[in-house]
Amino acid sequence: MQQELQLNDPAATYGRFVSHLTRSTFAIVLAGGRVSRLMQLTDWRSKPAVPFGGKFRIIDFTLSNCVNSGIRRIGVATQYKAQSLIHHLQRGWSFLDGRFAEFIELLPAQQQVVEDWYLGTADAVFQNLDVIRRHKPRYVLVLSGDHVYKMDYGRMLAQHVQTQADVTIACLDVPRQDATAFGVMKVDESRRIVDFVEKPKEPPTIPGLPDRSLASMGVYIFNANFLFDELCRDRDNAKSDHDFGKDVVPHAVKNYRAYAHNFGESCVGMNGDSGLPYWRDVGTIDAYWEANMELTKVTPELNLYDEEWPIWTYQEQLPPAKFVFDDDDRRGQAIDSMVSGGNVISGGSVRRSLLFSRVIVHSHAVVEDSVVLPRCDIGRHAKLRRVVLDKYCRIPPGMEIGFDPEEDCKRFYVSEGGVTLVTPEMLGQQVHHIR
Repeated sequence: MQQELQLNDPAATYGRFVSHLTRSTFAIVLAGGRVSRLMQLTDWRSKPAVPFGGKFRIIDFTLSNCVNSGIRRIGVATQYKAQSLIHHLQRGWSFLDGRFAEFIELLPAQQQVVEDWYLGTADAVFQNLDVIRRHKPRYVLVLSGDHVYKMDYGRMLAQHVQTQADVTIACLDVPRQDATAFGVMKVDESRRIVDFVEKPKEPPTIPGLPDRSLASMGVYIFNANFLFDELCRDRDNAKSDHDFGKDVVPHAVKNYRAYAHNFGESCVGMNGDSGLPYWRDVGTIDAYWEANMELTKVTPELNLYDEEWPIWTYQEQLPPAKFVFDDDDRRGQAIDSMVSGGNVISGGSVRRSLLFSRVIVHSHAVVEDSVVLPRCDIGRHAKLRRVVLDKYCRIPPGMEIGFDPEEDCKRFYVSEGGVTLVTPEMLGQQVHHIR
């Protein structure tokens, strides 16, 4: 590696250096796991296909990181409730040009290698080794498709090569008490990982920082041939769960060169006042609601207006948002909110809320502190507070949601944080569209 890349050559600029590495990389996005913590929001879709931020799907952030980093050979492994995700990828991510070896390849569980569906994260990659080998990558980037963040993978690749690592793991600096929900790394002063523990009760700490730990983001870079060998070894282990965090990574840490990469060094477009790298696992209704609500702040930590690192998605052709009526008792308005194309705020009031596309808010309706997914209709005099409204919901005139938790629990799902999730089925409505 040293001879090929000339790492110590001052003439090797960052741009040239990263460009060479990213062209030699194949990314595989794991987007097929079961999800239950998002409750009925994932009844008809996988977590990566859940809408986020007014016009995106969660997986758009991972895929945009790949494309913006210069990694344009991408496989997406799907399994459970994949139709919505497949539909989105076909419509929104077909712009990559195969003539230049750019593509997103769908990799559904097909029982190609054995008569099993994907048994774990490592097995999902193992069952697609023939696809990966066909493209002859030097490095393989393994990603989760269900987190929201902006990251330059090229910087992580650069560190991977400089340290001559077999595997590099992206990590978050988190409070020690929060690290019990993650895979946690113990590193030496050179960032070499000396131990990796999955969801430990007593997380190891960062050297010199006894109250902080390094948590795995589920972002891995492997030397390709090393990964192939390790996945074959893991597949032959009858005691393995065939999972990266539980099996493959701990074995690599004990026997090979494994290094940690600090996400703060590759996070792109940090915003807001915290100064912390932005990364969200929107895996519960409360976390999903909070992450969307953050976007309505004056200076949100996630910068969606960054022209240098755009988030790509399917762009539906819609008219501009429209606000009508300006009477004292009926005024179409949205305050401290984000609205999308095709919205009609017809004499209703929207405050501190995020509206996806084709939402209609009728006269005298009030929407506060809510996330309203596409193609919802909110009837006259209806009131919503701290609600997540799934696609295609039609709120009847006069209905109030989010004001009486006991009544809401009889029909809807109310989270521990007091956020009410409403789906068409809960309203007794049928939907005949892909969600």
